[in-house]
Amino acid sequence: MPTTSRRISPAAITVESPSRLHLGFIDPNGSLGRAFGSAGLAIDAHGTRLTARQAPASRQTPIIEGTINDGQRERIEQHLAQLEAAMGHGPTVDIEVHETPRAHTGLGSGTQLALALGTAFARVRGHATTTADIARILGRGARSGIGIHGFDHGGLIVDGGRDVRNASATSLPPLIARQPFPEAWRVLLIDDTSREGLHGDEEKRGLASLAPFPATLAAHLSHLVLMRILPAVAESDFDTYADALCDLQQTIGEYFAPVQGGVFASPAVARALEAVAAEVKAGIGQTSWGPVGFAFVASAQDAGRALAAAQRVSQGVPLTFTVAAGRNRGATWRAADHRHHGANAA
Repeated sequence: MPTTSRRISPAAITVESPSRLHLGFIDPNGSLGRAFGSAGLAIDAHGTRLTARQAPASRQTPIIEGTINDGQRERIEQHLAQLEAAMGHGPTVDIEVHETPRAHTGLGSGTQLALALGTAFARVRGHATTTADIARILGRGARSGIGIHGFDHGGLIVDGGRDVRNASATSLPPLIARQPFPEAWRVLLIDDTSREGLHGDEEKRGLASLAPFPATLAAHLSHLVLMRILPAVAESDFDTYADALCDLQQTIGEYFAPVQGGVFASPAVARALEAVAAEVKAGIGQTSWGPVGFAFVASAQDAGRALAAAQRVSQGVPLTFTVAAGRNRGATWRAADHRHHGANAA
């Protein structure tokens, strides 16, 4: 997202940011010199939208509205404190949350909340702060840069991971490729609402317990991304994209299987995706630690067939379904109505 100058400081800003699908790590172990590296896609569903407003000068405590639970509210309070410490004292900023995806499902909700909040806060305060600056302040992008680069650019993103030879490096994993995603293609998202993906300390312990990722597999995934997935997207070659994505997902899923209980975190999602693959040509997989699984298809018509196939095998199972498209633009912002809060207004 472009930076702003201190001269542009609306009293209220609404930021809307896209969710992302994490399509897979390239080298989780850094066996070829750089750790992780990621491919991912910004999508036009399950976005994050919030508004930041300057509070009356007499009030020092921010008002936070619209949060879905105490955990989200606490995270916003923490982020506001981090932003205040990094950017210096200024007007109190109130936050109103309008929309966020379900947390810990593989859609990057934590990063998008942090970046949307940081962007809105900075613009209301009149700071020329980049998305990378905000990610650093709020501790995002430790392994993957997909959510951060997707926030700025949208589209299909590949980041270069981190240099394992420089253990002190704290810079954002660099953007090494960005392709606009074909407008006709669709993706069916399947969420098992009875589960959450690994996160926090549990995620760290899980990663630490895995065996080293073989350099031969890292080389294979590098070839899949560079010579199959990226060219297929550039040429709108859906069959090659689907086959390569299935290969990438199967390879990385087998590696993470000991931690998440299988190639897919949710057996119900796995069954639904198997039904989709039997009905229509699809690129199937799981985003991040799940439980959200995905099935890429070549058209809206195929998305309808995929949805029907998944629904047929999901009776009595807590699955939800969304048909989405790739989003070829990053986050957006607009000036919002400025209002004060009842008895706290001055």
